[in-house]
Amino acid sequence: MRAVQVTEFGGPEVLNLVDLPDPVPGPGQLLIEVDRVGVNYADTHQAENSYLAPSELPLVPGGEVVGRTAAGKRVVALLNGGGGYAERAVAEAVTTFDVPDGIDDLTALSFIVQGTTAYLLLRKNVHLESGETVVVHAAAGGVGSIAVQLAKAWGAGRVIATASSDEKRALALELGADVAIDSRAEDMTEALREANGGKRVDIVLDMTGGTVTDQSIAALAPFGRLAFYGMASRKQPKPIEARNLLEHSTTVSGMWLPHVFKLPGNVFGRALDELFSLALAGQVRAVDGGEYALSDARAAHEALRSRGTTGKLLLDPAK
Repeated sequence: MRAVQVTEFGGPEVLNLVDLPDPVPGPGQLLIEVDRVGVNYADTHQAENSYLAPSELPLVPGGEVVGRTAAGKRVVALLNGGGGYAERAVAEAVTTFDVPDGIDDLTALSFIVQGTTAYLLLRKNVHLESGETVVVHAAAGGVGSIAVQLAKAWGAGRVIATASSDEKRALALELGADVAIDSRAEDMTEALREANGGKRVDIVLDMTGGTVTDQSIAALAPFGRLAFYGMASRKQPKPIEARNLLEHSTTVSGMWLPHVFKLPGNVFGRALDELFSLALAGQVRAVDGGEYALSDARAAHEALRSRGTTGKLLLDPAK
């Protein structure tokens, strides 16, 4: 089969199209004939070995696929440790989910990681309450574009989106944000307060890191919550001192999606089902960030790392 393989860690240049043997499913696993592959920002970290879970060489990146099983069932799946950038992939049965009629490949792949991430951030990390102000950084991205829509659907009083271009800010407003500001603001604390009518904000969803995180924490109101789920800037925020959390009764939490599978009950499956229902009802939609040939995986990673993309990027393994 055709696949993209990494044999040395690095940037997009280490992604190489090769021929590999078909993967063989073991007990409790399914072989999936892949129709589309989802591309996530985490894949760029995986390729350079800067992800939370260490990578091992040789590596086929990619943690999500949509396709068909040997029985002809259409499914979307999370993959354990990669293997998605290929014509065929093996997934655990417990992380493979049926795709309802009416849900296209783009939507299925937008929801399996990025949609469930947005869902869990709002439901389990920050516990959004009706009327609260929600800041969504990178609001035109895969997680951000869904988080904006969910926050509005679940009763946020005001959604403040940040994005780096006029086009991205326009998209965030189209998705339901009440105001969209430049993510490159020199003083993000002041920019967020100004966007909220001079008041501090209740909730921030942040995957940027660096000074954006530092200044977003400073913009939180009493009992405000910041949920940290990525570090696209590749810059660490300042260390948080417990004493400073007391000053405004601040909560700062982190979220890594694999931990949801350690929770009792089928939390992930229920989240995905609700997202599919919202999509079928027209309340939440996936944003098409572009489709690349499998042979153009490098270009997809370059686009993600440039921070110039919107929505969900896909790979077509047939090309």
